[in-house]
Amino acid sequence: MKRKIIIDTDPGQDDAVAILMALASPEDFEILGIVAVAGNVALAQNARNALKIVELSGRTDIKVYAGCERPMRRTLVTAEYVHGDTGLDGPNLPAPTQQLESQFGVDFIIDTLMEHEAGEITLATLGPLTNIAMALVKQPRIAERVKEIVMMGGGCFEGGNITPAAEFNIYVDPDAADVVLRSGIHIVMAPLDLTHQMQSTPARLERIKAIGNRAGDAVHAMLIFSERFDLQKYQWPGAPLHDPCVIAYLLKPELFHGRHINVVIETASEHTIGMTVADYWGVTGRVKNVQFLRSGDADGFYDLICERLSRLP
Repeated sequence: MKRKIIIDTDPGQDDAVAILMALASPEDFEILGIVAVAGNVALAQNARNALKIVELSGRTDIKVYAGCERPMRRTLVTAEYVHGDTGLDGPNLPAPTQQLESQFGVDFIIDTLMEHEAGEITLATLGPLTNIAMALVKQPRIAERVKEIVMMGGGCFEGGNITPAAEFNIYVDPDAADVVLRSGIHIVMAPLDLTHQMQSTPARLERIKAIGNRAGDAVHAMLIFSERFDLQKYQWPGAPLHDPCVIAYLLKPELFHGRHINVVIETASEHTIGMTVADYWGVTGRVKNVQFLRSGDADGFYDLICERLSRLP
C-alpha cells in the first residue's frame, strides 16, 4: 500500500537526492505535495530548486508550494558556503517552467491533513521545521492526524555541524524544532550520528555517475560540488549524505537501527542553542518522543539510492 507523504524541504544538494528517490518511487509513495522552507538558502531560491528537481525527475504532476521565509523568532541563517549561491550548485539545471502553487505552504499542510483520515499522512522533513511548527501553532488539531514525522536533524554523540553543539536544520529554527518535538506526534529522527556514516566515497559517486541518466549525472555533479566543504572539515574518505536517509528509512527501515528515547531542544543557551539534548541512556525519566536512528547499512543505503535514481529519465 502506498504511503501518503508531504515532503518539506530546503533544497540543497542532499535534499535533491532525497526528493529524486521519492519521485522515483510511485509504487511506494503518493506524494501529496512538496513544500519549500527557508534554510540552506533563502525561500524563493529553495522553492525554485524544488521545481527544478521535480522537472529533472519528469514528475511534473507533483505540486510545489512555498512556505515560511524566515524562522519563527530568529534571523535566518543560510549555508551558501556549502551549497553554493543557488543552493544546487554543480549541475547546470534549466530554469523551471512549472509554476509554484498559489496557496501558502503552511495552509496546504494544514488543509491536507484535515481533509485526510487521521494517521494517513507522513511528513518527511529535510530542512528546518518552521513550516511544520507554524502549521501546529495555527491548527493544533493536526497533531493527532499526522501518522509520523520522519526528519533529518539533530545529533548526539557526533555533536553539531554548524556549532559544536547544533546540527544545521535544528539550529536555523530551534523554536520550531521545540514546538514539533513537544507536539506528541511520533517522530523518527535521522541525526548526524547516522548521516555521518553514509559517506559518498569516490567509488559510490562513480556508481551514481555510471547510472548514465539525467538524474544520475545531475546528482553526481551536485555531490562533487557540495562535498568539498565536508571533505575539508572532516578529512574523511567521503562526505556525509544527510537528507536521503529520510526517504531511505521510509522505503527500507530495516537498513537502520536506533532506539526510542527522549529528545528536547535547547532554545536559550548562548553556546548550545539548537542542541538536540538526546537522552540516549534514559537518565532523565522524561517521556520518550523520538525514534533516534544511530546507525545504518551504508552499502545498502547507496544500493537503494542507485536503484531508485536509475528509474528516472
